[in-house]
Amino acid sequence: MCRSIKTLRPPVLPEEATEEDVRAAALQYVRKVSGFRAPAAHNREVFEQAVEEIAEATRRLLDGLEVHGSGGRSGQAAHAGEAPRAARRSVREPEPDAA
Repeated sequence: MCRSIKTLRPPVLPEEATEEDVRAAALQYVRKVSGFRAPAAHNREVFEQAVEEIAEATRRLLDGLEVHGSGGRSGQAAHAGEAPRAARRSVREPEPDAA
């Protein structure tokens, strides 16, 4: 029904998010929550109002965030390094048979 909403803050997004990025994320959110790709005529106004309100809240969020310690690693690179560690933690040695 909708593509994934991408992260809009640096360092994941190398430059500042555009208005188009913010609106696209808000639209995807409203589509997902409402279950409609496009609203019926009688729901169009409330659908569009929700997109605008979410876009505005997103702008305020992005403007207010302080990102510390980015250290040049992107969020994707950081997450990529976590997967092998998580896999190692979940692998356990088999218990010796008590027989």
